[in-house]
Amino acid sequence: MIRVTAMEKNEILVIYGGDMAAMAIRLAEEADLAGLIGERGKRIGLKPNLVVSRPASGGATTHPEIAAGLIAYLRKNGFTNLVILEGSWAGDSTDKAFTVCGYRKLASEAGVGLIDTKSGKTRACDCKGMKIEICESALALDFMINLPVMKGHCQTRLTCALKNNKGIIPDREKRRFHSLGLTRPIAHLNTAVRNDFIVVDGICGDLDFEEGGNPVHAGRMFAARDPVLCDAWAAAQMGYTLADIPYIGLAEKLGVGSADLHGAKVRELNGGSAAVSARPGGKVSRLAAHITEDRACSACYAALVFALSRMGRNGLDRLREKVCVGQGFRQKSGKLGVGQCTAGFKASCPGCPPSGADILAFLRGSA
Repeated sequence: MIRVTAMEKNEILVIYGGDMAAMAIRLAEEADLAGLIGERGKRIGLKPNLVVSRPASGGATTHPEIAAGLIAYLRKNGFTNLVILEGSWAGDSTDKAFTVCGYRKLASEAGVGLIDTKSGKTRACDCKGMKIEICESALALDFMINLPVMKGHCQTRLTCALKNNKGIIPDREKRRFHSLGLTRPIAHLNTAVRNDFIVVDGICGDLDFEEGGNPVHAGRMFAARDPVLCDAWAAAQMGYTLADIPYIGLAEKLGVGSADLHGAKVRELNGGSAAVSARPGGKVSRLAAHITEDRACSACYAALVFALSRMGRNGLDRLREKVCVGQGFRQKSGKLGVGQCTAGFKASCPGCPPSGADILAFLRGSA
């Protein structure tokens, strides 16, 4: 049943599946996105992650089907002043990314404008003690829908909602952010930019790198209104603590949002993802050698892969057993398993699905 009141700031809505447009529409309906936006004439921006010119299947960029679903929802509810805006990382072409990632086709079919933030004017903004140049096209929005990918990053470990806003600063600021170490500027940037509604593409985010190549298929999307809470929850799913991702805690201190996961209301809209179907490659395939899988749901399997990645070589070498996961282990006995389907095992990490952080703590205690 669809809610009649707008989504609260401490809520996270989670949905599993493969029809991404339908999933995005369901999240918007459950959040009462139309009610959150209000006036129909507002200028609404959709900000995907198109950091590189690579299809979303590689784990780096936002699936265009998600934006398509949200645009369909918005138009159905009377919102027509819509734009898609993004600026790829320094050294890549946003124009090429719009084409390769499917957004030029989407914009043409949906009648929505595309804005390359690299080509527009910027304005120096006081971001609570740090001056940052921000693209005027983003500052002119009345409502921002942030569409990040939940994935790893070689420097910050995680990139999700907070870091996705790097796409609305010019390349010279992106380079300066890296020279400053990313943590402080990412946190300060989010004191001045909009994060009105967030839909996270957690379908197949990369294990470690912003540019993709080692996708982990989780078949999950989630929505939030608080970017700090959003990233804190995403970090836990990938096996990280807040201490591992310092910009989350700093953003909280600057008043951007709350990282209190204990006070969060996490609501799953359906009962779990489809069974694992994608054949892992690269580093993910090496981690999969430590797993015995039997009809595992993709979100549970992905959480286990993220946790195994955090174990490190020494930790993996200390695992005396392969880790079992999947519905095929229900009402069976065994030595080491994760998820409620392995509840009958000698050692089992509970949850449906458990987070990567919970699995990591469990495996370290079992090694």
